[in-house]
Amino acid sequence: MEILFVSHKYPPAVGGMEKQSYELITGMERHCKVHRIVFDGNESTVSYFLLLKKRILRTCADNPGISIIHFNDGLIAAFCSRHKGYNHLKRTATLHGLDVVFPSKIYHKFILPRFNRFDKLIAVSRATASEAQRLGIDKNKIVVIPNGVDTRIEIAKSPITLTEMLANHGIDYRGERILLALGRPVRRKGMSWFIENVVPLLKGNFLVLLVGAYEPVAGGTERLLSRLPKKPAGKISLFLGFPTDNAPLRQLFQEPEVAERVKHLKRLPTTEVQLLLSQSAAFIMPNIKVAGDMEGFGLVCLEAVMAGATVFAADIDGIPDAIQDGKNGYLLPSGNAKIWAERINEVIASTQPNEHKAAFRQYTIENFGWEKMVRGYYDLFKSLVR
Repeated sequence: MEILFVSHKYPPAVGGMEKQSYELITGMERHCKVHRIVFDGNESTVSYFLLLKKRILRTCADNPGISIIHFNDGLIAAFCSRHKGYNHLKRTATLHGLDVVFPSKIYHKFILPRFNRFDKLIAVSRATASEAQRLGIDKNKIVVIPNGVDTRIEIAKSPITLTEMLANHGIDYRGERILLALGRPVRRKGMSWFIENVVPLLKGNFLVLLVGAYEPVAGGTERLLSRLPKKPAGKISLFLGFPTDNAPLRQLFQEPEVAERVKHLKRLPTTEVQLLLSQSAAFIMPNIKVAGDMEGFGLVCLEAVMAGATVFAADIDGIPDAIQDGKNGYLLPSGNAKIWAERINEVIASTQPNEHKAAFRQYTIENFGWEKMVRGYYDLFKSLVR
């Protein structure tokens, strides 16, 4: 079996979709012959998309054994859905979440229905599959194959202490319980909601640390978007993955009680992130409902578990496909500040806040390895070419 993978989300770019794409393509090489047309940053994005059809046709002509072409997200699948010249191939695509629910009537009416022309569509979570069906995708076309995680991640052994590391970033750490959050500050991640609604209810000795692409001063893109009407600005922000929570966070950090309890470290080296995860009392992912956006899976939760953190995440979107309550973390009601505060206060007061982390890590290893995901795709591909 020979497969052609097409993906514009690929290293050296960094992100959950890039990681999934890399692991799927490289992992599939262990099972069959793989060809790839991926965006590696050596040309403009526009050039990559415009040359796709020509490159696909040339690759197929040079490799007549190719029987399946797989597009690794809905955007690139939609762009290529009108291509002609390789209709003899079985066509499959991965749907991650936003590429299904993107808030555009034109997209939902004229583009999304084209996915029904594909032989199979792989949703990364039950929530993504449900949204795809709700918006008109044939349920018989959809298969759910959850993402995986690198099960080789070891709990960090750092040459410096947590106190020393935080001191290097200007934080005077005095043994507080660390509540850690990672990722781009986008609204659906719920960090401004958590700081505004949950932090005032927390008691005891704690410190909330945010690690990600926070900007303390509005940049040119943010200023430009702020001048646009709300709806188009929102769609552009979603399409670009723009950090829409920056402005609300900026405003919250001006409050003295927030500035004392909550610190932002921007992006950090992997070694420092791993140290923070292993030493945190809780990794928090308090996602909230945002119209036209969704968390397709929640890969960062699994990575946190593997690094030795105890995960507390919202029971929303695709997150419950990554975190099973009580098995490799805890799920809390999205948007319920009272319950979030009660559970986090228990962690702050506990003498053993991470007593279950070894069991949670083992469950994740047994159920979420990348090879398990790759095998799911392989079995599906085999079923299409029998």
